[in-house]
Amino acid sequence: MSSKWFEGFAPQRRVAGEVDLFLRTGGRADGAPLLLLHGFPQTHVMWQRVARALAPHFALVLPDLPGYGDSTVAPDEPEHAQASKRRMAAALHALMRQLGHERYFVAGHDRGGRVAHRLALDQPAAVRRLALLDIAPTLDMYEATDLPFARAYYHWFHLIQPAPLPERMIAGDAMHYLHAKLGGWGSAGLAHIEAEALAEYERCFARPENIHGACEDYRASAGTDLDLDRASRRAGQRIACDTLVMWGQRGVVQRLFDPQSLWQAQCAGRVTPLALPCGHFIPEEQPAATAAALRDFFR
Repeated sequence: MSSKWFEGFAPQRRVAGEVDLFLRTGGRADGAPLLLLHGFPQTHVMWQRVARALAPHFALVLPDLPGYGDSTVAPDEPEHAQASKRRMAAALHALMRQLGHERYFVAGHDRGGRVAHRLALDQPAAVRRLALLDIAPTLDMYEATDLPFARAYYHWFHLIQPAPLPERMIAGDAMHYLHAKLGGWGSAGLAHIEAEALAEYERCFARPENIHGACEDYRASAGTDLDLDRASRRAGQRIACDTLVMWGQRGVVQRLFDPQSLWQAQCAGRVTPLALPCGHFIPEEQPAATAAALRDFFR
């Protein structure tokens, strides 16, 4: 492992709600706090190069989402409520308060972006600014489902099948599934992933409890989360803060959706759009551009 891998970042564990979160903290002690949230099928290490570039400017918090990486999986509940984005967001808000951060910035990629969206809705006084990377709103994506979307995002419909069918199918060759996901959504196979990061993804993803945690995340998104999103829209609830929306020019989100317009409809603040020449894994395919955009937006 590289001697500079997460140099200056302290690993720790914190209990937040029903989950035991693994995280790293680092950066500028007196800087504005910035919470970085990863997506599927990854862990917090996807942010390594971005975090190194942001470290001189922010107090950085990089957790593994509940059910991913080295964070624990909450016990199953009816309707997969333990994996709802509201419950994940509540755990992360509790984490930030434990660390002494009452108000903070949030950036989320993929699943982490969906947790960040709910965090901004549920904790508007805490989230100062928000960055969402390569997602459109969950409700809009599901309601626009057609054949091209189902082909591109087939995992949305596979992972939500009742347990243990998808868990057992993935566990049959977990490394092949992981590599197919990581390579299929990028724009250069696995070349964008650092060797240390790939080793961490392989170590964590192969665990049966993590495969189940990921499936529960998606099951919640196809039920409980949609109910929460519909309730928020009926109540006229929108993201209160300014929001940076980033997406890959070679990804599914650009091909099938209009992320700028969809997020502007859900945001009472100003939406800043940014499309980068890459696929889905923006922080790893374009780490320098990602870090520069986050630094400029949050400063």
